[in-house]
Amino acid sequence: MEKKLEKKVLSASLIGSSIEWFDFFLYASVASIIFSKQYFVTDDPTISNLIAYFGLALSFFIRPFGGIFFAHIGDKMGRKKTLVMTLLLMGLATVAIGFIPNYETIGIAAPLLLLLCRLIQGLGIGGEWGGALLLATEYAPPEKRGYFGSVPQMGVTIGMVLGSLAFYMMTAVTTDAQFNNFGWRIPFILSGVLVFFGLWIRQGLDETPDFKAIQESGKAPKVPLIHTLKYHWKEVLITSGAKFVETAPFYIFGTFVVGYATEKLGLKFESIMLIVMASAVLTTILIPQYGKMSDKVGRKKLYLIGAFAMLLYSFPYFWLLEQKSTIAVFIATVIGLSIIWSPITAVLGTMFSEVFNKEVRYTGVTLGYQIGAALAGGTAPMIAEYLMGTFNGSYVPVAVYIIIIAIISIISVLSIQHQQAEDLKHTTVN
Repeated sequence: MEKKLEKKVLSASLIGSSIEWFDFFLYASVASIIFSKQYFVTDDPTISNLIAYFGLALSFFIRPFGGIFFAHIGDKMGRKKTLVMTLLLMGLATVAIGFIPNYETIGIAAPLLLLLCRLIQGLGIGGEWGGALLLATEYAPPEKRGYFGSVPQMGVTIGMVLGSLAFYMMTAVTTDAQFNNFGWRIPFILSGVLVFFGLWIRQGLDETPDFKAIQESGKAPKVPLIHTLKYHWKEVLITSGAKFVETAPFYIFGTFVVGYATEKLGLKFESIMLIVMASAVLTTILIPQYGKMSDKVGRKKLYLIGAFAMLLYSFPYFWLLEQKSTIAVFIATVIGLSIIWSPITAVLGTMFSEVFNKEVRYTGVTLGYQIGAALAGGTAPMIAEYLMGTFNGSYVPVAVYIIIIAIISIISVLSIQHQQAEDLKHTTVN
């Protein structure tokens, strides 16, 4: 592949993915400090936090449906068209959140409108990941597939960096009262500018070589979802389980820790935003390096090292947090997010894409990824909040929860039989 096209492909997969995840993480960053107090108003702060985190989880529950819908379009009409639609959908919902009045102003309509926007965001992000991944991997030379597949994964942490930076800057230029009143809204509204930039980048790219090959062969299944569930249901289950250890700890380290550190440990919100942002920057740098490494040592080996490390780190993570110092929280987050989590996420997408043949690849990788995310991703902060509330603030059940999640993923990945698409047993289509 010529260098110019390589840069264009990687830029298109990364920029759009980063913008979508930025939009997605804006809600997560202020769920416990804004939405729980201004939209999900109850007499019990724990209940308000749980409902706010439910808003985070809700978008994950809808993601598989968005994934199915957009994956069908992606496998039938093309990767590029789908990515334009998902980015536009996400952008409109995010800007709308910035304009929704709070509970005090419009009553019950406020949380209902907020949840509606989260549902729309979930539909958009549900179709985004598979398209961005395939845009990269289906253009990639065989010897660089791990590296190309890791680039869209950087969008997750870049989105987190942008979200954390946006709110940190707003707290720096506004008073607490101003931030609570209107300052938190500005990043949501201004995200519309980034969306149009992402659309411009993606419009300039052609369809992937693999999709063109499907069109020329005429072998595309009439209904990719049915074909996938009929012939590749085992792969869907395996990839869903493999997603667990990549998604649950991420939302513990990057989202749950914000409310936990500010409300339980008494640390400053802006300090935690800086910690999350710094850790995400380091993670972003490491992800493509691990992607390149996977091209030499293999996806499965690198993933399992990270998953076993996550299992062993569950209790030490909370021991560090309980030191109740900004430095300790920083160390805990860097170890968990940057050092342990990054090799898992770096290889996840490429590993998934190598499980399914190209005719149903968009549908297959999307189903596995989004079902796993729905079951273990957005629910993680809510489950952690519930466990700590039920067990008198003890972190032990949350640490055990991370261990169980890691075991499920390790068993799943040990079940993966890496095969090239043409060697899969079922290649006939309906």
